[in-house]
Amino acid sequence: MKLKKILLLVGILLILSVAAYSVFFRNPAAGNEILIDIKKNDFEVNIVTTGELRSKSMTRITAPTKLQQLGIYQIKISDMVPEGTLVKEGEFVVSLDNSDVLNKIKDQQLNIDKKEAEIKQASLDTMMELRVLRDEIINMKYDLEQKILEKEQSKYEAPAEIKRVELEYEKTERTLKQKEENYKTKQLQTKTKMQILGSDLQQLTNQMDGLNSILSQLTINAPKSGMLVYDKNWNGQKKGVGTQIELWNPTVATLPDLTQMEVLTYVNEVDIQRIKVGQKVDISLDAAADKKLNGIVKNVANIGEEKPNSDAKIFEVLIDVLTSDPILKPAMTVSCRIATEKYLSVLQVPLDAIYNDVQGSFLFKRLDGKLVKQYVKVYTVNESNALISNGLAEGDRVYHNLPSDTTGVKALIPDSTKALTPQQQITIDSTEAKKLKEQAGKEGKSQNDAGGGGIIIVN
Repeated sequence: MKLKKILLLVGILLILSVAAYSVFFRNPAAGNEILIDIKKNDFEVNIVTTGELRSKSMTRITAPTKLQQLGIYQIKISDMVPEGTLVKEGEFVVSLDNSDVLNKIKDQQLNIDKKEAEIKQASLDTMMELRVLRDEIINMKYDLEQKILEKEQSKYEAPAEIKRVELEYEKTERTLKQKEENYKTKQLQTKTKMQILGSDLQQLTNQMDGLNSILSQLTINAPKSGMLVYDKNWNGQKKGVGTQIELWNPTVATLPDLTQMEVLTYVNEVDIQRIKVGQKVDISLDAAADKKLNGIVKNVANIGEEKPNSDAKIFEVLIDVLTSDPILKPAMTVSCRIATEKYLSVLQVPLDAIYNDVQGSFLFKRLDGKLVKQYVKVYTVNESNALISNGLAEGDRVYHNLPSDTTGVKALIPDSTKALTPQQQITIDSTEAKKLKEQAGKEGKSQNDAGGGGIIIVN
């Protein structure tokens, strides 16, 4: 009796095991085939990237570069209005640390005071010297008058005495002339010296005016109305209060022109060969998913750069935003679908329906009520579908998933002479056609001349 119960229990366990295996380990597509009808539709090959909005033109707010003439090569931001503030022309924006400039002004004032004292002392010294010279000239004139009297009285004296008196007179007259000439020379010297000292003082004063001008420039007001956007340091960090501004990169912030925007994005080295100037781009905002913008590739970098924390290379791509919208702000994150290829009215199947073996790509289709293994020519693929250029016809029915039983299925090889070469086109809205033509002609000429791809506009 016990034996029968044990055998019964073992049998039940075996049945449950088989059932479980059939549920969890059998072909998931078996008995659940999905057939799809092949129709002609448009086929797009897009490269999807993320990017950041920025203005194409902007007014830069910079630290005064004349600070370098003072031996100051970096300066700290003391205060700044919050990023994103809408400022009006003339309103306060940023103030820079003025301590170094104030020290320069203090030192310069000491130099000016010293020079003024030097001028005052030189003026006093000169005044005293000229007074002494004038007194000597006056005394010498008195001596000369006395010599004149002696000369008149000596005419009754002996010839030797007359000769002596004449010599004394001539000597006194010559000495007077020398002193008068020395006085004039001293006056010229004094005038020249005072001019030099005055010039030195004027130079120091001009330098002080320059320092005060630079000091006034350390408080910066908005040169025009706009939205304030902080600039970035070399390491990508936003500049703000406390940041040291290196004067080789004096930009503190910018006031972007929000009516002209572009997208800065990066494409990996695998896909960059497919990106050409003039390609149409569909742009969507992460902050407003319902907003759809039109764009065009305006520039593709020729040299790649290292991707952070990776050995892969990335290439900078600039996209011109053709759609104006007041919601657009710098630094907004966007998603870009770059239309690298588009084919009109072509045959396509889901990637899940295609398999590969040593003979090539194939799929399973229903032909005259039977399952067949159809080899096909895959022209290109996108993220979900494959464009088929040979082996299928409109109206065919193919299996989206693997049929339950493919044993002994007949294989069909398509005629290679009937392979099609789909014509690539990029279509745009008629309202954007003119913009794209102008933009592609203006910004894509040099790259297209070098072998880059253009666009075909279909209205």
